[in-house]
Amino acid sequence: MIKLVLTGVWVCAITLASVYFSVHMATAPAPAPDDSKQSQLELVKGETITVPIIADGAVTGYFLGKVSFMMNKDTVKNLSLPLTEMTTDELFTLLVGNKMVDISNMKSFDAIAFREVIKKDINQHLGGDYIDQVMLEQLDYLSKEEVKANASGQQKKTVKPVNVVAPAPVSDKAATE
Repeated sequence: MIKLVLTGVWVCAITLASVYFSVHMATAPAPAPDDSKQSQLELVKGETITVPIIADGAVTGYFLGKVSFMMNKDTVKNLSLPLTEMTTDELFTLLVGNKMVDISNMKSFDAIAFREVIKKDINQHLGGDYIDQVMLEQLDYLSKEEVKANASGQQKKTVKPVNVVAPAPVSDKAATE
């Protein structure tokens, strides 16, 4: 009979302890969210654009570019400006107006300075600190002759476009977080 009573007390003690532990864990304050800068950013993918290069009154070639951005998640929700069109305008200004890329000397191209100018100018147009990082996914140059040969279907030797910036894959990890 004593064994039966001790077994009952033991079962009650274990049950009370497990209920207390469960309630305590359920009402415990949630751990602080990860405040890292990366978790607050969202990937905004850009579109591929073509920028004609004009020299001596004629088109000499084309830049093919794709630029994406890492932006603050909270500010992206409230943003109503056309980011794609602003990016296109900025790339036209930098590649045609300011001529930041010298076709004759590709080694002199400074990708970091190019990214910073895009970031600074677009943030200035948006009126705040919206863009955290600029990612150059593609920036290639095709001469006018190469485009004509491809368009006419001529079987000339295949010439690869000049990579101003080597294409780097952008992971969708930041977009899914």
